[in-house]
Amino acid sequence: MIIVLKPEATQAEIDQVIDRIEAAGLKPHVSKGVERTVIGAIGDEAALREIPLAMLPGVDQVLPIMKPFKLVSREFRREDTVVDVRGVGVGGKKIAVIAGPCAVESREMLLATARSVKDAGAVLLRGGAFKPRTSPYSFQGLEEEGLRYLAEARDETGLPVVTEIMDPRDAEILDRYADVIQVGARNMQNFRLLKEVGMLNKPILLKRGLSATIKDLLLSAEYIVSNGNPNVILCERGIRTFETFTRNMIDMAAVPSMKDLSHLPVIVDPSHAAGRWDFIHSISLAALAAGADGLMIEVHPDPENALCDGPQSLMPGRFASLMEDIGKMAVFLGREV
Repeated sequence: MIIVLKPEATQAEIDQVIDRIEAAGLKPHVSKGVERTVIGAIGDEAALREIPLAMLPGVDQVLPIMKPFKLVSREFRREDTVVDVRGVGVGGKKIAVIAGPCAVESREMLLATARSVKDAGAVLLRGGAFKPRTSPYSFQGLEEEGLRYLAEARDETGLPVVTEIMDPRDAEILDRYADVIQVGARNMQNFRLLKEVGMLNKPILLKRGLSATIKDLLLSAEYIVSNGNPNVILCERGIRTFETFTRNMIDMAAVPSMKDLSHLPVIVDPSHAAGRWDFIHSISLAALAAGADGLMIEVHPDPENALCDGPQSLMPGRFASLMEDIGKMAVFLGREV
């Protein structure tokens, strides 16, 4: 359930409500919005029914949350969450474009790509150091060496770094190097991993699984938030259907659906949805029209020789052209890049 505080509630009154929730064996989560402060009580709500919370000073309403996902729901927080990544906001008025290679292949390639996407207007740099591959014989990533290259690219360009976690045992090293930790589609329901990243003080980019419903994705986000980390970015990257023409089927309706159900920011990955570079431009603009808060786009200086996902990677010049059209689209939508 959620406890809605009066606008004039004092900190002492808020603390009193928190103490009552903890005394009942539940976990309180405080959300301070522009209009109101809300406290979510997570656990066995039957323990709270005997406590007259509505009678406590400063309490306006006590309401049940009907959705199975509590803390990420619009019922818990009306205002959109803006996730701060080293001064870059994901969510809100600005459109955040994350760009870079699928995998960190070498220092020279990464630095060249980072410079080009920075010049074109990207605000975050993506690059995989640990790569989940369908075949055990495919390139698996440079691991810590790749993380060091990402940190060097960040130092040179100022772009915060997004990279993927594969194993809970890697949480410490990724926390040391990355600015945003990505949980990929294959790990969306790796609940032990979700709990681990939920204990980190770092933004988490959570991708929708191959066959996951929107409810499944939001419940996975709930695992992260309920473990203490409220900074989650949702990512639609296409789902698996009977259609095989593209790599995955982009679910564009998921964007407004998630923004209706949740206060978390929503971005779209057109690269993994399409699986081919020539569809990325149109899917990107369609995603923004649908209300996406950002895009995650694969860029590589030599896609034909890329070690991972070359066919879906844009060359730097094509990415720069796309960024020009994103800027035009942003003006039309009343947003900024």
